[in-house]
Amino acid sequence: MGRRFLRRAVALLAAVVVLIAGLATLAVWVAARLSGALTGQAGWATVAPAVLAAMLALVLAGAIRAAHGLRRTAAPLRDLVEGIARVADGDYAARARERGPAEVRALARAFNRMAEGLDRHQAERRRLLTDISHELRTPLAVLRGNLEGILDGVYPADPAHLAVALEETQVLARLVDDLHMLAVAEGPGLRLLRRPTDVADLAREAIAPFRGPAEAAGVVLAVEAPAGLPAAEVDPERIRQVLTNLLANALRHTPPGGTIRVRVTADGGDALAVAVEDTGRGIPASELPHVFDRFHKSADSPGTGLGLAIARSLVQAHGGEISAESEPGRGTTVRLTLPSTL
Repeated sequence: MGRRFLRRAVALLAAVVVLIAGLATLAVWVAARLSGALTGQAGWATVAPAVLAAMLALVLAGAIRAAHGLRRTAAPLRDLVEGIARVADGDYAARARERGPAEVRALARAFNRMAEGLDRHQAERRRLLTDISHELRTPLAVLRGNLEGILDGVYPADPAHLAVALEETQVLARLVDDLHMLAVAEGPGLRLLRRPTDVADLAREAIAPFRGPAEAAGVVLAVEAPAGLPAAEVDPERIRQVLTNLLANALRHTPPGGTIRVRVTADGGDALAVAVEDTGRGIPASELPHVFDRFHKSADSPGTGLGLAIARSLVQAHGGEISAESEPGRGTTVRLTLPSTL
C-alpha cells in the first residue's frame, strides 16, 4: 500500500511538472512571438503550429491528471476531516465514507474503528454510571431513613436501629472497595508481582478463612490437588483475591449439606487449571452468559455484583482464561487457567 501511494504521488507530481513546464514553454513562445524574435524564421513558422498544439495537449493532459488526482483525494479527505471534527465535539457516532484511493480508504477505515471503540466505551461508561447510581441509591435511602427517624424521634437510638445503619455503611464500603479494585484490575495501572507459586497451597490459604462460616452453614469445604504439580507464574495476592471472590460467591449460594470443592490440575504442558465447584442451586441458562458482567447478580444476592467481574479482569491480566458452567439445581463450576513456569 505504501508503494502504491508513492507511485501515485510521483505520478501526480509529474503531472504538475508537465503542466508547469508546458505553461512556461508556452509563455516563452508567446513572448518571443510578440517581440518579433521569431519573425522571418520560415522553418520555425512551419512547425510552430504543431509545437503549439503539442504543448497545449501536454498542458491539457497535465491539468486533467492533476485535477483528477486532487478530486479523488480531496473529497474523501474532506469527509475524514469532518468526521474528526464531529468526534472532537463529542459525537462518537460520526463515521467517514470509505472511498477514494486505497490509502485514503485505509485511513477512513482506521478512523471508523477508532470512532466505534470510542462510542462503545462511552456507552459502557454511561451504563456503569447508571449501575453505580442504582447500587448506591438503596443503601443510602435506608441509611438516611433510619438516621432521620432517629433524629426526629420516630425511632429510638437503640442498638437495633443503629445496627441497620451500620450495616448499610458496610454495604457502601464494600461497594466502594470493589469499584476501586475493578478500576485497578481493568486499568493500565495494575501491577502484577509474578513469582513461581504453588497454586494448591494458595487454594488452601484462600479457603481457610471460610471454614468457620462454612461449618456454621453446614457446608463442606475441600481442596483436591495431585502431587507434583508445576508452579504457576502468577501474582499470588491477586490470584488469592480471585479465589476469595469465587469462594465467597459459592458459599453464598450453597445450601446446608452442600459441598464446595477447589480442584487444581495440570492443563497441558504450560498451564494449570483451577476449578471452584459447588452444589448450590445453580445459574439459569439465560443468566449464565452474563455472570462476569459488572453488577450482574441474582435478585436475592447481598453482594455488589462485582466479584466475578474483578475475578475475570485479574485472570485475564495474567494471560489466563475464566469461564463458568452451571446446571440449575445441581451446582456451578467456575474454571480458570493460569500459566505455569514450564
